[in-house]
Formats: sequence, structure tokens, C-alpha cells
Amino acid sequence: MTHIVKLDETNYADIKALFRSVFMAPPWNDDWSDDAQLDNYLKDLIEVRGSLVLGLYEDDRFIGVSIGKIKHWCRGTEYFIEELCISNEEQHKGYGQMFFGLIEEYLSNMNINQIFLMTDRHMPAYMFYKKQGFKELTELASFFKEF
Repeated sequence: MTHIVKLDETNYADIKALFRSVFMAPPWNDDWSDDAQLDNYLKDLIEVRGSLVLGLYEDDRFIGVSIGKIKHWCRGTEYFIEELCISNEEQHKGYGQMFFGLIEEYLSNMNINQIFLMTDRHMPAYMFYKKQGFKELTELASFFKEF
């Protein structure tokens, strides 16, 4: 049976292992080999006010995670997803779509009716989110400066 669970610090090792395995593989190919850097990154996301980390389980197997936070905004309260992934072995089997359905149900029970996230236009996740009904905010721009 597929279900979601609110995760906490007791699940940290599983979250870290899943995150590393997914994002170090194609198409992302991120270098998360520095254990301290990965710990700092994940803790920056998880150990904040309003953090909400949800795990996707197939029976007792941990197969997906959504790391985000609850944000209060002038138009209401939203769930801002910083990171979301499904295990490499379970991708392209409908779990991502199922995960979003369960997340939406979970959030609805919290009186939250909006999800915000960002992704790279050139990655498969872009089309996946569009298929899930997400609308692109063309009036927003992301900026980056390296020095």
C-alpha cells in the first residue's frame, strides 16, 4: 500500500541516502560526495521553522521524499517544496503523480491549498510538474551571481 508519512530527525539517514542516490545520478549528476556539505544543505532545509518533510512509502519501503516548508504569504499559506525525489528504481512507475496526490490531500487537511516549487526548464522534472497541473510563473525571474 502506498502512503505518506511526516518525517522527522529519526528518518534523517534514510532521507540523506535517498537524496544522494537520486541527485548524484543522471540527469542531475550533482556532486554530493562531500558528506559535511550534504549534511549542511539538508539541515538548512529541514531544521527551519515551518519545515515539512513528507516521505512516500510503498508498504514499508521508503521510495520518495518531499522537503519543504510552510510559508505564510499575502494570498494564503503555501507549501514551498525545496527538494522532491523518487528513488531511481521506482521512477517512471506513477509514484511521482501518486505522491503529489497524497501531498495535496495532506496539505488540504491542514487548510493549505497551494504548492510552490522551482525546477530547471531543461530537466525532465519540468515537464513532469506541468503534467501535474503546475503553472509556470513567467513574471518571476531567478537570479544567480557567482564571485
